[in-house]
This record gives sequence, C-alpha cells and structure tokens, in this order.
Amino acid sequence: MEENEKKTLGPLLKSLLDKHSLSMRKLGALTNIDAATISRIINGKQKANLKHLQEFSKHLRTPLEELLEASGISISHEKETALQDPMHAIQDMLNMAEMFEQPFSREQIERELTRYEQYAKTQQGHRLICDEFQKKMDNEESVGPFIDHLKNMYCQYMDGATPAEDRVILGSALLYYILATDVIPDYMFPIGYLDDAIAVQIALHRLKKK
Repeated sequence: MEENEKKTLGPLLKSLLDKHSLSMRKLGALTNIDAATISRIINGKQKANLKHLQEFSKHLRTPLEELLEASGISISHEKETALQDPMHAIQDMLNMAEMFEQPFSREQIERELTRYEQYAKTQQGHRLICDEFQKKMDNEESVGPFIDHLKNMYCQYMDGATPAEDRVILGSALLYYILATDVIPDYMFPIGYLDDAIAVQIALHRLKKK
C-alpha cells in the first residue's frame, strides 16, 4: 500500500495490472475503456478523467482515493493544515474540475450566484438563510476547508454593521449552499463540495473587488 501511494498514476496502474495478471486489453474489456486509451493514460500521454479512475478502482480493486492521489489530486489534508490554510485546500479541490466529463463551468455557478443575489435582497431569502443555514450544517455534519469560510460569511451576513451590498453577496453564497442543486454529485468528500467551494471563492472575490 505504501509503495503504491508513492507512485504516479502510470506506474501505479502498471503494478496493479501485474498484481491482478491483467493485460491492458483485458482491463479495457472489463472497464469498457478502449485499450489504446488505457495505454495513453499509463504512458502519460492522456489524462485520466474521473470516470476512468472509477472504473480502474472497481476492477483493479484499489481505493479511488489512491488513484486520485497518484493523479496529483490531494484529498487527504490533515485537519490542522486545512484550518491553517483553507483557501489552499479549496484550490486543490478546484484542480479536480477538469476531471469531470459532464458540462461544468465557473460561469454556470456565477449565473446561479447572480440569481441568488436577487433572492438575498428579499425578506423571504433572508428568512431562509436565518432558518436553514445552521440546520443544513447540522444535518449534513458538513466538513471541509471551505466550511469555515461559510460560517464566517454567515456571521458577517448576520452582523447588522455589514454594508447592505456586502450582505447581498454573502447571502448569495449562503443561498447557493442551502438551495442549489449541486453541479457535481456529492458521492465523495471533498469532490462533492467542489461547486460549493467555487461559489464561496467567487463570492469572496466579489467582496474583494468592492
């Protein structure tokens, strides 16, 4: 296990193929991935996407987290590190975006945030933030480096001294967390929080530009 964790994806896949006495052609048949694609991934000529890694994980009987780590995606931050430098950990999550085959864009999230800015100006939107933010945090036992930012944003939003225009931006990110249908499925931390993390990053950037 420790030996495999030190390998990049190509060498790791080679060792797993040897371990299970599989050829690339046989793995291709099992995963429904073209053998030529597997060859390019192993030789570093093509990046594996998330679907590839899921199939490799299933048929090579190795944790998906290990394959992600070998692909250069760090998902095992120590809690202390995440708390000390949460935005760095968020950036690690943002690096995962390119691994998704489904349509995914920062612009899509920006459009949602703009829509929620309008909702945040209403009494209904304000009431929803007050009633549902902490409830969702508690129900999901939410964790992750961006959660501290969300909590701070909530505190700023609830602070009567916060300027109205800032509260609208803060409210949009909080409403996104509460209401939005995730662009990315919540099947594994931290990937499932990726679009929420992007929403937080966009909102923080908007605040800094003011």
